Amino acid sequence: MYVVTKRIEFCYGHRLLDYNGVCKHPHGHNAVAEIEVRAEALDGRDMVADFSDIKRLVKGWIDTELDHKMVLRRDDPLVTALAALGEPVYLLDSNPTVERIARLIFDAAASLGLPVSRVTVWETPTSWATYSA
Repeated sequence: MYVVTKRIEFCYGHRLLDYNGVCKHPHGHNAVAEIEVRAEALDGRDMVADFSDIKRLVKGWIDTELDHKMVLRRDDPLVTALAALGEPVYLLDSNPTVERIARLIFDAAASLGLPVSRVTVWETPTSWATYSA
């Protein structure tokens, strides 16, 4: 099995509803996503996937959907206020935990045709979540 991993940095804000800790308040993160792609055999270029392709596809999606946006649960009261101000938001049906964001990026990478096997999102240098197939 061959494995390659691409790191992608992005920034996002969020808060957690129905949560009794400091993350119930709006705050932001400088995140790092690690996208792991696997293949049994190398392609015609002797690659699992070109790092440039992973970057173009996944970073392109992250830049459009998540980077410098508030990631909020759809029923968060902040959604209305931010929309009225013209602020960018990305809405989820669940709390925007780092676990949920890792799954979101995994699903996006898979839908873009990458044979993704794992996505890890580092919310801070000491805290991360992983979603794998």
